[in-house]
Amino acid sequence: MSEALADITEDAFLGGQLRLKQKRSGHRAGHDAILLAAATEARAGDRVVDLGAGIGTAGLALARRVVGIRLGLVEIDPELAELARTNAAANAIAAETIVLDVTADAQAFAAHGLVPDSADLVLMNPPFNDPARHRGSPDQARQIAHVATDATLDAWVHAARRILRSNGALTLIWRADGIANVLAALSRGFGSVAILPVHGEAGRPAIRVLVRAVKGGRAPTRLLQGLVLNDESRMPKKEVSDILEGRAALPLAES
Repeated sequence: MSEALADITEDAFLGGQLRLKQKRSGHRAGHDAILLAAATEARAGDRVVDLGAGIGTAGLALARRVVGIRLGLVEIDPELAELARTNAAANAIAAETIVLDVTADAQAFAAHGLVPDSADLVLMNPPFNDPARHRGSPDQARQIAHVATDATLDAWVHAARRILRSNGALTLIWRADGIANVLAALSRGFGSVAILPVHGEAGRPAIRVLVRAVKGGRAPTRLLQGLVLNDESRMPKKEVSDILEGRAALPLAES
């Protein structure tokens, strides 16, 4: 086996409904991407763009649940983008894979067909660890995938706002202690915000927030009942297992 192939694993997601190749080292796909997909409302025919798609986990998981979406996977790393392309084909999911920096300007996006007001939905799992409190990995790919700069969230939300049509929706996942930054970024052009806190265990502070916002939306912000991942024995709760195995979606997907 070549060194390149030895560095690749194939892993099952959605209870085996989705099989994805990914690098053994660097950023590894996990629960965050599956929860993001489960929180995204979509219908057949929608143009959906997954920003920072990595190997395609979130976008492909959404496409597995909602057949017939027109999916674009945007990823800065050419190696990850190639894995995303391979994964889409291996799972018989139609998807366009685009190598592009999410923070690039409108002209660069348009060159890849991502013109303003052209997407119905955007989902994204940006790098969100606080560099002041998170020791960056010596692995450059992992560092880029995990650690945010002061401008990361604003830049990614701006990109989503530009390509979304009016009343199009953005769904994102972020660390819970950064919710103020999320709301500040969404205050420019978005409304009808719905927030789903995610708790590792009952009685503990939320570790993530899943957020859905509508471009030009005017409805009041809603805070949904939190999702608790694990029971008292630290095993996934049944409702969470159903979501992770592709048998159920989250309330944000039913907004």
